[in-house]
Amino acid sequence: MIVVTGGAGLIGSALVWTLNQQGRDDIVIVDHLGESEKWQNLRALRFQDYLEKDEFRQLLLSGRWQRPVEAIVHLGACSDTTEVNASYLADNNFAYGKLLAEYAVAKGSRMVYASSAATYGDGESGFKDDEAGMFALRPLNKYGYSKLLFDQWLYQRGWLGKFTGNGASFVGLKYSNVFGPNEYHKAHMRSMILRAYEQISATGRVGLFKSYRPDYADGEQVRDFLYVKDAALMTLFFLQDGRDTCGIFNIGFGATRSWNDLARAVFAAMALPEDIHYIDMPEALRARYQYYTCLEIDKIRQAGYKRPMLSLEDAVADYVAYLRDGRHLGD
Repeated sequence: MIVVTGGAGLIGSALVWTLNQQGRDDIVIVDHLGESEKWQNLRALRFQDYLEKDEFRQLLLSGRWQRPVEAIVHLGACSDTTEVNASYLADNNFAYGKLLAEYAVAKGSRMVYASSAATYGDGESGFKDDEAGMFALRPLNKYGYSKLLFDQWLYQRGWLGKFTGNGASFVGLKYSNVFGPNEYHKAHMRSMILRAYEQISATGRVGLFKSYRPDYADGEQVRDFLYVKDAALMTLFFLQDGRDTCGIFNIGFGATRSWNDLARAVFAAMALPEDIHYIDMPEALRARYQYYTCLEIDKIRQAGYKRPMLSLEDAVADYVAYLRDGRHLGD
């Protein structure tokens, strides 16, 4: 059995969908649905049980969770980079992860979990997935720090870089700018592809942030964009062919594209003429805005992941087909 926390979220539901495509439904999904529309991501998925995250936490703490677990894929977290409550992040993103890790060690289970590219901060220390180098990283927000804190906690216990004596193992995945179907519920944390689609549908044009650095033209700030279907396959690799690996791994495309490229891809997928205008960046964001993000993915390639990823243009075209119909994965 595989436990997927955050299984109703963007990457989590894509992972469950991918497992279903391979004929697996021995899955327990753990999440917090609340009043959001995230429940819609589950409708087309096959799984054995659903538990709210607080219920699952209590089952673990009380010792009443007795089902055998092959692996835990821990994707559940507050991923809001603007979250201001550091105590909430410390509990939800750090303490919850520690509880799952201690369970995995006690049971000799595999645990694959979501770290984040936000741990790299402004990139001054690079974007290399090197365990020993994590102590030089300086995240720019509380969310990124909560993720780094868990990475460091695992590493200091000697659990991150090797298998434990009873066979438990850990893989931390640093996802970068993942987009795709099943992100409708994410409010202001939705990808720019979805926002651009909505803007273009409503007005025929899209707004991108102006640049405030002379070495970057407006809209030429760059990111490492990754389609969620590829993110799910890369995650699943560590439960299959890459099961004998452990440590920190970057999960990205491994190359940069600009916001202008992204906007043009959306216009092309919608078969509409380009109309890009540039808007002022909020003052509060300017000092901590990242102009360049690109993850090194040599490590996952060397571990044996050979599958090519969809280009930005192909991924956006596939996503826009879902958006046009209001479909979720599996619909």
